Amino acid sequence: MVNEGLKANPPPEGTEPVRKQARNLLLRLQRRQEEVLLFMTDFSVPFDNNQAERDLRVVKLRQKTSGCFRTAQGAANFCRLRSYISSVRKQGKPVLKALQRACQSRPLSLTS
Repeated sequence: MVNEGLKANPPPEGTEPVRKQARNLLLRLQRRQEEVLLFMTDFSVPFDNNQAERDLRVVKLRQKTSGCFRTAQGAANFCRLRSYISSVRKQGKPVLKALQRACQSRPLSLTS
């Protein structure tokens, strides 16, 4: 399918190789075909990257409502806490219990 698309979108003629968006996408799909289609053979791989987008959305929302993080350390602490919460949720463990234990210096084990 990618090869058919490349035939339909040949490289432009001339000395300066200016690429169209469709051709750029086709070339990228061709280079990363194994990764793009991995979800079809390995069912543990999600077919989208929505989880990564959801994880980042929280940071952008926090930045939007507050305007910015006051310090780099504050941003790092926020990201560390969000990462911990995200990991706890992904493993199906109770978030409140995990946070309480983390505050008591007894964090839940997040290894499988």
